[in-house]
Amino acid sequence: MPTSRSRRSRLPVIAVSLALPLAACSASDGSGASGDAQRLRVVMAFPPAQAMSPYGDDAVTLSRLSVVEGLTGLDENGAAKPALATSWKQSGPTTWNFTLRDGAVFQDGTKVDAPSVVRSLTAAAKASPLPRALSGTTLRATATSGSTVRVVTGEADPLLPQRLANPSLTILSAGAYRNGKVNPAGHATGPFTLTRLKGAVSATLERNPDYWGTEARSPGVDVTFAADGTARANALRTKAVDVAEYVPIAQASLLGDSYVHEFPSARTNGLSLNTRRGVFADPAMRAAAREAVDSKSLVDGVYEGRADTAQGLFGPGIPWAAGLRTDPAGRTPAASRAKVSGTKEIVLATYTNRPELPEVATLVQQQLEKKGFTVRQVVRDYAQMEADALEGRYDAFIQARNTLLDTADPVSYLASDFTCDGSSNISQLCDEKVDAAVADAASRTGLDARHRAEMTAEAAVLGTDALVPLVHERFVQGYDDARVEGVALDPMERALITADTRVG
Repeated sequence: MPTSRSRRSRLPVIAVSLALPLAACSASDGSGASGDAQRLRVVMAFPPAQAMSPYGDDAVTLSRLSVVEGLTGLDENGAAKPALATSWKQSGPTTWNFTLRDGAVFQDGTKVDAPSVVRSLTAAAKASPLPRALSGTTLRATATSGSTVRVVTGEADPLLPQRLANPSLTILSAGAYRNGKVNPAGHATGPFTLTRLKGAVSATLERNPDYWGTEARSPGVDVTFAADGTARANALRTKAVDVAEYVPIAQASLLGDSYVHEFPSARTNGLSLNTRRGVFADPAMRAAAREAVDSKSLVDGVYEGRADTAQGLFGPGIPWAAGLRTDPAGRTPAASRAKVSGTKEIVLATYTNRPELPEVATLVQQQLEKKGFTVRQVVRDYAQMEADALEGRYDAFIQARNTLLDTADPVSYLASDFTCDGSSNISQLCDEKVDAAVADAASRTGLDARHRAEMTAEAAVLGTDALVPLVHERFVQGYDDARVEGVALDPMERALITADTRVG
């Protein structure tokens, strides 16, 4: 199979690239003395796709490494908590006022003040592509004093405080904005400062001595990026790293319980079908693809039971969803096998950064072919295919999506992934009923009412078959709990390395 050849050929290359940057980071280059055991060594799954720009998925990496911060943060329940803003108050349906933290400074020594916040929020609102956290909303920030900022949204936005905690809405100093680009290195506010980025290979972080909160316990972090999950697990097994992000399921039993830390997530792995062009522009073909998928075989065959069968867009990581779920209505009947067999070849794509996904793609390909489809796979690093996926150049795309990542509330995921103007709409869906359902959910101020409206929107999305849920993931992070303390196990994926993380 093409997938197997691709994966076998990648492993030795990536394994070598993993060893080299770690060796380089251990040398004295301004990042700490050689052999300093207190520095953390971390391998991350997703190499930077946009040179650590905060306006794409690199923002999540910056957040997971505690480099960037926004006006707000999120507590374990997904509610907004103080960060660079200590308090906020709504003065009208579309108007919020934020009071900034006194004494907070950027990593370059300049002050965090209202003009700097306005600059950062304005830049994010004008970014292209628009950050997912701003899908379905607009905002305008103005300074009302040196320490207060007013944010006005186009429509009432009850989730604005949670939205401003998104890593793409990080607050950076003026020095970050040069020649039309945004560079967070040395210009953020987190407990660790990004001091060096070596392409998509490695990064060096140093403790930020001027951090407004608790000072980082580790003097720095040496980061390596390795898309291959086996390489990450091997690096942990051989003690080349202290923390390995996203340990492959297949490697978990080999590492042993002391290295494997499994916990529920809000992540749903789904098959996005291109509703705008190609075979799956026909809803009957999408329905046939949905009928072909067997979620349980994926859970058993790929995830070794460390995942949950697909229930909808929202799985066990969102515990309130199951009790409010309604069946999709108005689905188009599936096309016959004869009609499916007469269609042209479809391109099924996924990425290597999550090692289970190529295996999922292989099983899904077999399931689709059993239904009569002719399938060709494309499997590459995510950074190499993100733009093509967003432009709808694949017929089908398998991705793992955290439904709480954007605002800790599913409404932003629904807006970004399934509405006509959504900035992460891989399925290219544009459906009036879906847009109306998502807009209704976004307008609800009461928590219970919004949750019910979100499940109505889920049913509307599933009714189009634009996305076929495959499995609900459980996260597996790797570190030796006898040596490493303070690693964050965050279902929302905002945190991994924190100020409390250290090698014991």
